[in-house]
Amino acid sequence: MNFLFPLLAVLIWSVNAVVSKMSASAIDPAAISFYRWLIALLVLTPFALPGVWRNRRQIAQVWWKLLVLGLLGMVLYQSLAYYAAHSVSALFMGILNALIPLLTVLLSVVLLRLAPTLGILLGSLVSFAGLVWLVSQGNPAQLLSHGLGHGELMMFAASASYALYGVLTKRWALNLPNWQSLWVQILFGVLLLTPGFLLAPDVSLNAHNLPLVLFAAIPASVLAPFLWIQGVMRLGASTASIFMNLVPIFTAVIAILFLQESLHLYHFIGGGLTLAGVVMAQRLRTALRWRKNQPAAAAPSSDVE
Repeated sequence: MNFLFPLLAVLIWSVNAVVSKMSASAIDPAAISFYRWLIALLVLTPFALPGVWRNRRQIAQVWWKLLVLGLLGMVLYQSLAYYAAHSVSALFMGILNALIPLLTVLLSVVLLRLAPTLGILLGSLVSFAGLVWLVSQGNPAQLLSHGLGHGELMMFAASASYALYGVLTKRWALNLPNWQSLWVQILFGVLLLTPGFLLAPDVSLNAHNLPLVLFAAIPASVLAPFLWIQGVMRLGASTASIFMNLVPIFTAVIAILFLQESLHLYHFIGGGLTLAGVVMAQRLRTALRWRKNQPAAAAPSSDVE
């Protein structure tokens, strides 16, 4: 039954993509971003703050790293997704979220000196082709003439921000308990989100948008990370990461059922190619040989926790 931990986490994150789309017509992006992490901070405070206080000197030494992580994971990733939801579908958001593992691997090649593999090369090309087909709705020539829309660019930037968050988390390897580190990151995130919240034209909560805020704050920001961490501990990072490939599938089903979004052929082709590229990057670990007759170093795991 250990597989239920990552499976439920992925399901919650898939529902959250639909919640993000629903929030576009219900609440200002700056407002839901702020409320989401403020509530998550308050929920976690009784559990994390005592440990944070005990480790305050250690935290003071790495505060700027926690600030950067909070900026990437709590501010840019979610805020950009909320703004993107005004012009892209939940289906598209789910597919772009599934691209995060591949982006993580590509950034790891640069920042963690991960050995390039055949899977990374082929997976990048296949996923790129899938994204072109998806964004152009099956007409790449149209993409060349009109370019990318703001929503598509923001959603890609959101996915890239979270991928960089994962890589820096592994590179810095902060010697802090996970929940204490997360609490400080969320604290910085709330502080960084405050100016946008104060400048937003309407930050009111009502019966329509409050359930969306609460879902984003508690199941998506607290419960899902807990389930994911438990899944990684029980199954290992490599096995747990496979479940992330279910995000676009779950998101598509939920979006069709609850948002009446239409599933077109270009979704199958573009999304399928994008997902296939991610799987290639994860599973094909044959190291590339850059010089003739020179043995290639063994490629380390492409999983970034």
